[in-house]
Amino acid sequence: MAPLCKRLWLASIVLSLWCLAAAQTSYSTPDIPAKFNPPKENYDYERREVMVPMRDGIKLHTVILVPRGAKNSPMILVRTPYDANARSERTLSPHMVATVPQWAEVFAKDGYLCVFQDVRGKYGSEGDYYMTRPLRGPLNATDTDNSTDAYDTIDWLVRNVPESNGKVGMLGSSYEGFTVVMALVNPHPALKVAAPMSPMVDGWMGDDWFHYGAFRQTNFDYLYYQTTRRGRGSAIPREGYDDYDNFLRAGSGEDYAKAAGLDQLPFWRKIAEHPAYDEFWRGQALDRIMSTQPLKVPTMWIQGLWDQEDMWGGIHCYEAMELKDSTNTMNFLVMGPWRHSQVNYDGTSLGPLKWRGDTALQFRSEVLKPFFDQYLKDGAVKAATPPVLIYNTGENHWERLEHWPLSCNHGCPSKPKPLYLNAEHALSFSAPAQRDLTSRGAFDEYVSDPAKPVPYIPRPVSFADREKWEEWLVTDQRSVDGRTDVLTYTTPVLTEPLRISGAPVANLVASTSGTDSDWVVKLIDVYPDVVPSQPEMGGYELPVSMDVFRGRYRDSVSEPKAIAPNTPLVYKFRLPTTNHVFQPGHRIMVQVQSSWFPLYDRNPQTFVPNVFYAQPKDYVKATQRVYHAVGATSFIELPTVSQK
Repeated sequence: MAPLCKRLWLASIVLSLWCLAAAQTSYSTPDIPAKFNPPKENYDYERREVMVPMRDGIKLHTVILVPRGAKNSPMILVRTPYDANARSERTLSPHMVATVPQWAEVFAKDGYLCVFQDVRGKYGSEGDYYMTRPLRGPLNATDTDNSTDAYDTIDWLVRNVPESNGKVGMLGSSYEGFTVVMALVNPHPALKVAAPMSPMVDGWMGDDWFHYGAFRQTNFDYLYYQTTRRGRGSAIPREGYDDYDNFLRAGSGEDYAKAAGLDQLPFWRKIAEHPAYDEFWRGQALDRIMSTQPLKVPTMWIQGLWDQEDMWGGIHCYEAMELKDSTNTMNFLVMGPWRHSQVNYDGTSLGPLKWRGDTALQFRSEVLKPFFDQYLKDGAVKAATPPVLIYNTGENHWERLEHWPLSCNHGCPSKPKPLYLNAEHALSFSAPAQRDLTSRGAFDEYVSDPAKPVPYIPRPVSFADREKWEEWLVTDQRSVDGRTDVLTYTTPVLTEPLRISGAPVANLVASTSGTDSDWVVKLIDVYPDVVPSQPEMGGYELPVSMDVFRGRYRDSVSEPKAIAPNTPLVYKFRLPTTNHVFQPGHRIMVQVQSSWFPLYDRNPQTFVPNVFYAQPKDYVKATQRVYHAVGATSFIELPTVSQK
């Protein structure tokens, strides 16, 4: 090689090596870049995060998922205290149908825009958080509430999302259902349809916080989780695994709260300061509020028949609005064979109960989606929405009805029938004949001991066990049948089907040697000893409808008073709605007890001004009597329906 060529060749080699070295990333370069933009070219949707201004200047964090190419599309709005970012990102996926929550798949597939918003004061939203912020008025002196925030949000969306057609539907379950109901108070004109699912409506009567005055102790963890920080909270640290022992050792509700630091949380103090159904609770009861509202938005009230958290709200709001729906076209009811919020997930089974397919998906795709389409999609056909869609849990199929209930004392096709508690632990449609109230045959008795309360599920009890919590309302009641502090009454084996379609009502004539008492009444379907197709169901005692009532509220839910000791008194309270058929070969059972622990706080059985502050000396054994005699008849008012 010529000298000149050789020099040029060497120079080119050096230059190449220098360029290669220059192209390499320096070891001193930090490994987290100042900005990272993941490629989104293959995404079939666009994600927008905005801060939507409210009328008082507060801005609420809002996530908008817009399908690629969307035009003139309807919007679904969910207002949540559970993190709009998490709610809008079920999985990391370039496909919107995989990104949205499971319930929203049917909407995402059809080009809906999905909007998720943090409520005021939670996660990315500005402002102060109130657990269930009341409407403007005596309990809320500000100019804003969840109704105005929903109004302002919808107003902003229809003005600032060019891909929308200006029509909005709202749905959500539990707390998110509460925000839907709040939006129905003075609704925005663009809110065209709504579906509150298991909405939290009346926290004292029968939703999250109390049931007829008995406090639900699972709420301690929820309060801790929800109000100790603006973002994601945690559960209360536990002393041991079994919450039965944890709560029993703690003492009263206030003792447990103090030990966990909940006395620092304003909402716990509000609960503890308002143990009765005073104006604090009445003023927030949305079924009462909805009864005063005009019908402006077609609304589908959705609830599970075994909802372990919000059993009260959906059915009572439906009833509050139904009298106004003269055309039967504005107020709709759906009750599925579901636990709390199961409508949004897989509905194939609940505990040991197996249904005909995925009942939740059936509903979402065949009923909910067409119902929303009718009001939100331009040119959509009228949906064949039944005024009432309810699952028959005894015959295992859906029923489409014109009205609900089918059995009640006034205005229903059928009348309820009393099912009497009788001597020898019998249950019969024949009234008892015993006339002497002092006779041993006139009553049954047991000793209720607060030191040994009846567990609501078999021990050990862990509130952190999600599966047990979700299924506890269908737990086999043989776990307590036979305890000396649980009374059990049973019919003979049925020879023909017996249908109930409505709300059973407990009419208990009972006495206590104490001055306060809880009464738990359970209506149960007892399966035959042999179930060939599902052997594990042999003898199963399936709860159909059950609830608890705190005796101090017998005369007045707002003004508690001591119970006269050893005096037969009537305790009357409504049990949760059901649509069930007791089949031939089954038996009907009723159980009565005075504790349901640790789900509900213990009644000390001594009247004290506030059960939350009961002292150790107040917790006493009491002899409880349940009467079944002429003039003192205990019975369940069954909403029976003729099968002919």
